[in-house]
Amino acid sequence: MSNLMSGIISGIIFGAVSVAMMIPMSFPDKRAALLAAFINRFAIGFVIGCVTVPGWPGWAVGLLFALLLSLPAALITKAYAPILIIGAIGGIVIGGIIHGWR
Repeated sequence: MSNLMSGIISGIIFGAVSVAMMIPMSFPDKRAALLAAFINRFAIGFVIGCVTVPGWPGWAVGLLFALLLSLPAALITKAYAPILIIGAIGGIVIGGIIHGWR
């Protein structure tokens, strides 16, 4: 399977897991919050699948791009820890799976 397809599948799974974790929470506009979370987490998987950084281990590539893509949402919502930690964990796992753990 290509890295792009792996990234798309990983992004869909990561987005679905993030949305599932948010369902019990209450938001002023729950539909928008869930959609934004899914798009953000999907983008993390997609970008990690598309990018290669020569000489970097896959988990580090995943961590870098997950934090970069999670930071705007964390700043807007002021929910730094949950957004950045979940994003970092997802990025490390996706990067390791797609690009290797070396």
